Amino acid sequence: KKGRLLTILEGHRDEVEGVAFSPDGEIIASASEDSTIKLWKHNSTLYTTLTGHWNGVRAVAFSPDGKIIASGSSDKTVKLWQPNGTLQSILSNHSAIVNDIAFSPDGDIIASASSDKRVKLWDQDGTFLASLNKHSGGVEGVAFSPDGQIIASASEDKTIKLWQRDGTLLSTLKGHRNEVEGVAFSPNGKIIASASEDKTIKLWQWNSTCTGEAKPSKNSNLLPECWSDSLYTLTGHEDEVKTVAISPDGKWIASGSEDKTVKVWQADSEDWNLTKPTLLHTLKGHSDRITGVTFSPDGKMIASASADKTVKLWDHNGTLLTTITAHQDEVEGVAFSQDGKILASASADSKVILWHVEQVLDLDEVITYSCDWLQDYLSTNAELEKRDRTLCDRIKHKQ
Repeated sequence: KKGRLLTILEGHRDEVEGVAFSPDGEIIASASEDSTIKLWKHNSTLYTTLTGHWNGVRAVAFSPDGKIIASGSSDKTVKLWQPNGTLQSILSNHSAIVNDIAFSPDGDIIASASSDKRVKLWDQDGTFLASLNKHSGGVEGVAFSPDGQIIASASEDKTIKLWQRDGTLLSTLKGHRNEVEGVAFSPNGKIIASASEDKTIKLWQWNSTCTGEAKPSKNSNLLPECWSDSLYTLTGHEDEVKTVAISPDGKWIASGSEDKTVKVWQADSEDWNLTKPTLLHTLKGHSDRITGVTFSPDGKMIASASADKTVKLWDHNGTLLTTITAHQDEVEGVAFSQDGKILASASADSKVILWHVEQVLDLDEVITYSCDWLQDYLSTNAELEKRDRTLCDRIKHKQ
């Protein structure tokens, strides 16, 4: 089944590398290899084009209050913009490509990750705060913990490093055998998931009182006391793992790989402290590598972007809800609006496409999707009549 598009945002002259929604969902920012960022109104009107970079823009992010837009570029700079298009600051301390940008949850700090092996910290006014210099390879990704106190950086040097907000190195996580492509925190901030070119995802349990180095090993009695042995390596992918995401409620982990599949893992323990995540589903259907994976804000859907020019929507049970087609080149990334109603896809075909999620799913798909979540409630609710408790069973039988 093919998804139905809401609108195509055209105007870029080269690949679109990334897309982001403002916190209120009113503005969509697209970052392109044509050296520009375009801002679009939620009704698809081009609001303004941000010019000033002299090379491709690789990352774009909104501050939590939506008042600042940060862009990172192959021109080695980070630029801060106001939503009206005014250039506020040029941050030019990097000596190589800027790969990723993240705002702290309170919006006070901006972290930029670069191929120059450094993470740099800035305040909202563009004032340089600190340079995090301990990596021996390019830094591919950066993320803040939910409380904003810890920064995690993923590097080509096969490690993840944890830093305090002031730039102090807390810990180096070693164990991957190849470049680390991405890193994500669990909602409670106690677990870090890392994706690597060594075909694995590693989970690290972290204690904020510790410093030092940690190597993931279930059998070692020599781990630093601040590291429990509930550290896991999730295996099964047959090629590099390019992306990892954790659902907003912390119940699911999704990983996307060069092997053309998405794997969904369940974390059975609510506190993520003891139980090894179980591989629930391997989502097959893409015909080329996975370039991005993300959860909807309610955690009920997974969107996967692929070099096969499509986006697929899945439910947490592994059911393919729909395949979205319209792009003419590989899809570089996907993002949901904060309310989960709009999905944006960015592609090498120079276009951003907006999809209304409810319109993408046809009626049969919506019913099936809803029943996957309601079936347990209906079947066990003693206050319902017997016929109502079997409603979903009867619907599925008719389908």
